[in-house]
Amino acid sequence: MTFTTETLTDFAQSSKLEWLETNGLGGYASSSVSGALTRRYHGLLIAALNPPVERTVLLSKLDETIVVHDQARGVAQRIELSSNQYPGAVHPSGHNYLVRFERRLFPEFTYAVGGIVLKKTCAAIHGEPTTVILYEVEDAPSPFGFELIPLASARDHHSLCKANTHIGRQYLFGEGVFRTINYQGGTEIFISVPGSEFEESQGWYYNFEYLREQERGLEFREDLYSHGRFKLTLRKGDRLGIIVSTEDPTGRNAIDLIGAEQARRKNLGIHTDGSTTKQATARTKKSRGNVDRQHITRSLNDDAVRPDAWSLIHAADQFIVRRGSSFTIIAGYPWFSDWGRDTMIALPGLCLTTGRFDVAAGILRTFVRFLSEGMLPNRFPDHGELPEYNTIDATLWFFQASYHYYLASQDIALIRELMPALSDIVTWHRRGTRYGIMIDPEDHLLRGGMPGVQLTWMDAKVGEWVVTPRIGKPVEVNALWYNALCILEVFHTLTGNAAEARVLANSAAVVRESFQRHFWNDRQGCLYDYIDESPHAEVRPNQLYAISLPFPLLDGDTARKVVGKVRHHLVTPVGLRSLAPDAPEYKGQCTGGVLQRDAAYHQGTVWSYLLGAYVDAIFAAYGDAARDEASRLVERCAEQLNIACVGSINEIFDGDAPHLPRGCIAQAWTIGELLRVKQKYNL
Repeated sequence: MTFTTETLTDFAQSSKLEWLETNGLGGYASSSVSGALTRRYHGLLIAALNPPVERTVLLSKLDETIVVHDQARGVAQRIELSSNQYPGAVHPSGHNYLVRFERRLFPEFTYAVGGIVLKKTCAAIHGEPTTVILYEVEDAPSPFGFELIPLASARDHHSLCKANTHIGRQYLFGEGVFRTINYQGGTEIFISVPGSEFEESQGWYYNFEYLREQERGLEFREDLYSHGRFKLTLRKGDRLGIIVSTEDPTGRNAIDLIGAEQARRKNLGIHTDGSTTKQATARTKKSRGNVDRQHITRSLNDDAVRPDAWSLIHAADQFIVRRGSSFTIIAGYPWFSDWGRDTMIALPGLCLTTGRFDVAAGILRTFVRFLSEGMLPNRFPDHGELPEYNTIDATLWFFQASYHYYLASQDIALIRELMPALSDIVTWHRRGTRYGIMIDPEDHLLRGGMPGVQLTWMDAKVGEWVVTPRIGKPVEVNALWYNALCILEVFHTLTGNAAEARVLANSAAVVRESFQRHFWNDRQGCLYDYIDESPHAEVRPNQLYAISLPFPLLDGDTARKVVGKVRHHLVTPVGLRSLAPDAPEYKGQCTGGVLQRDAAYHQGTVWSYLLGAYVDAIFAAYGDAARDEASRLVERCAEQLNIACVGSINEIFDGDAPHLPRGCIAQAWTIGELLRVKQKYNL
């Protein structure tokens, strides 16, 4: 993942390339490769004050200046390495000095000017609200001055800051450590710049323009405040480590911190005893004994993750964060928190393919604590409000995550622990729970929904307008419901409850027959998307789950017909369209303001995570003959690791070619599903 001068010095290109560093608490650091802030979510320290939420932009950036003294002429030349977009101008234009950007374990920038070669590395430190910036002088003909201007906003990461009189002007500086609280009652911020002096120069910098926010039809101008500048002298061979944190860095060494973080990242996917994921899985199975697996129709591939998946493994690590004393998964950076649906879909790829069984178990335990009326939360809000339960499928994906966990770990003890919750979920769905979610006694299919509420993954809503309400019986929801019954049957068999297993097997058989009778669209040779008073025949990817899940509802020719329909209308090089292009409601670009983007969000926009279901479906339909197609699609999608957010993959893409990246710059279920199918099918 290396970019050189031609791309970097073109502001239009380098300002669209982004980087992301996360700290395992929900906090992060992020910006554009050009150095210009292009989103309200960009900053060097965005701390989760109530992990993993309440994310606050504490330090937006450090503007760097090289000062070269011409002794003969008695003048100083100031070379500014930063870039900022202001109305009508980019100033300064430090991207013109960028000769290399590389994303390995960390984002690394190399600047060259006047014989000085300066390398900058940014690293978020795992498990603490700390960002380290390391400057290394690779070459310099003579000593030079180096100045850093800290620019801050100290606000919620969804908002913007305007110049005001409430900003705190007080600060302390001593022994290279600067500390301040920008607003009364706010969070203290520390900046350690060893060997520096601090020159006070307080004031506002006005009208930074954030280009990506402007494109999204949102307010895009912000004012940032600075207390002054750090000043010091550097020479060839020097290494300057800066610590930015909400914790006092006195006595800490930035180079040691980044070294420890480097070692942690190098060991991702490798267990403490040096074994691989494959070896650890095998050992876990042996220690827990053999289990009757006659009901298990599919299992995870235990092969070690291929070397070409290491970039995905490092991307996966960014989404696993702490919630209280346990774990959860951030759905997407920079603006999503942890969502139930996203977490359960992403968990097998993010945690199980990488051997992080303890994390997976912690996530399952975290969510089951919030079980209410047979439902898991749709999402946890940003500021500690009660969880929201407006989802019909997140709870059913919990069965999938639990099943994948068991197949990978053979941890029957956790399954026993989860069984009361899983059984309670089935009971609530049979008798009815929130939002009209219940089994229809006439056809035994699961229905749900009411006006003004979005319940499926196609959940865009503007004001009171639900773009794709899908009230009734969605196809993927009923595929998940059937699988939930089958999975619970397996778990009852494994735990010795044969009588209850037989009851569930009978219920599942009834659902299977009803599903095949009601959802098959013989005229189009595929499945209806959802059924209300009448069936809805839009061609969408949701029907794949009738084939791709562990307990399929279709096989043979019917499965191949569905795959063919999806392949013809929905498959792109970066994922699957959410609606066929020939539909009247199809939107080929997810651009414009909130209304325009949400209207397109599930009406043709491409979602990469759906490749996981598609790969499962084509292997189910065609066996190993699907390998070439699957490999090609996964490889093409993985190329996006170098396209927009370097080192991760966007949430969505335009439905129309060239399928430009949109939405969140890094999405958990996209990375998780790519990892899962790469391992499962050895792609």
